[in-house]
Amino acid sequence: MIQNNDFQRQWADIGGDVLAAVDRVGKSGWYVLGQEVRGFEEALANFWGVRHATGVANGMDAIEIGLRALGCKPGDRVLTTPLSAFATTLAIVKLGAIPVFVDTDEHGLIDLVRCHDLLRRRRDIGYFVPVHLYGHALDRDSLDWVRHEFGIKILEDCAQSAGARSGGKPTGTVGEIAATSFYPTKNLGAMGDGGAILTNDAQLDAKFHVLRFYGETERYRHEEIGYNSRLDEVQAALLRDACLPRMQRWIHRRKQIANAYTLGIRNREIGLPGAPENSDSSWHLFPVHVAPDRRASFLEHLKASGVGAGIHYPIVIPDQPAMRGVRYELTDDCAFARQICASEVSIPIHPYLTDAEVARVIDAVNSFARVRLAQAG
Repeated sequence: MIQNNDFQRQWADIGGDVLAAVDRVGKSGWYVLGQEVRGFEEALANFWGVRHATGVANGMDAIEIGLRALGCKPGDRVLTTPLSAFATTLAIVKLGAIPVFVDTDEHGLIDLVRCHDLLRRRRDIGYFVPVHLYGHALDRDSLDWVRHEFGIKILEDCAQSAGARSGGKPTGTVGEIAATSFYPTKNLGAMGDGGAILTNDAQLDAKFHVLRFYGETERYRHEEIGYNSRLDEVQAALLRDACLPRMQRWIHRRKQIANAYTLGIRNREIGLPGAPENSDSSWHLFPVHVAPDRRASFLEHLKASGVGAGIHYPIVIPDQPAMRGVRYELTDDCAFARQICASEVSIPIHPYLTDAEVARVIDAVNSFARVRLAQAG
């Protein structure tokens, strides 16, 4: 079976560097918030092109702590997308803030023109959490236009977009803050959970450090109600030594595979949304679209062909059962987002796919229509 992610192949590549990193941490005798975290934070900031990075326990904490640092509080309204991992909205809800959902475009990215029109009519929305979904970069100029015209505070959710660029610059560098995740399936993934908050603002960075460690400003002095949200020394060490040095190679391979799929998939039943204009995608996922009533049979066909696949995401966030009783606002019917939820399928695009496997995926996708014609006959 061709897998969506192949961690065994990854281990064959990075295992030696991981074991050396773990050995170094073990010999140091320091396991929490030590030199490994500081070293990785410096390396990550350098990779991302920002001044500061703060390691935290996971990507959701990165969003919640980042919003707290920006001043977001219960009752504040936060503009965001209905199409993302639930963690994006959960971080907002945990703060007691009110998610305000705006529909996406055909690529699954929040529609910045709709956002602009909404903010022109309403001045009660002070925060914005856009998501660079699938590894695609939102248009930098459009996002900057929204920020400066309305003075809204922006935290960019970059959990899926490490290495992606717009206008030659990394995602996460328009707003005040970027949040990212090191969940194992991400382009920059750990062997466990983790996350980081990135910024060019030294005062915000100092705030992150206080909030991630119980709100402590000095030993046993707690100025705020903070969090226990710390990136482990072991995860920081292996991310810096084993993963970060390979990132450019991994992303280059993802782009090669995406290009092969774009050129090779020729099936009228399968839609290829591709990357948006002006997006230099890091291709965390490769989504294709199929008619909703055909999606189950398409997935079955791929499985029978030895190709793993997934769905990202089957339910828009406002429709999740957990949102019952939660205060939120829908500004439109989220028609694009709902259509994507009903039709999207993610085919394998991890960097350890061989050329032969890529060809097999293409053949499996292209043969789906022939299967249908055979059944009809």
